Amino acid sequence: MPDTMAAACMAPDVMSANCPSRHVLKHVTSRWGVLVLIALRGETLRYSALRRRIDGVSERMLALTLQNLEADGFVLRRALDAVPPHVEYSLTETGDAVSSKVADLACWIEDNLHLIPSVQGSDRGIGASD
Repeated sequence: MPDTMAAACMAPDVMSANCPSRHVLKHVTSRWGVLVLIALRGETLRYSALRRRIDGVSERMLALTLQNLEADGFVLRRALDAVPPHVEYSLTETGDAVSSKVADLACWIEDNLHLIPSVQGSDRGIGASD
């Protein structure tokens, strides 16, 4: 009997609703997924430091995002035997590769913000929250 993931997506096709690649894409390109991947580039951070780095993320959303990215193989979670116990997060090799792609997109957006009509003449410019 064929593997269910392989059967659902014989040839990966993100345009197909049944392809697991769409599920992974959702994790990587979610608001918090992008920011976690960028924040962990070249760094290992404890949960609290990661939460401080990503302004506006709730504890619940950060925990859920980290769980999803860990399950997808992009984030490595390492529990340290310390008092008090704490956990560190870093990117896997695959996570580093995908973070490079989303970081390029984020840089393009920052560099071209002045060209984006939804930001022009609104209160949603730099520093505005959503």
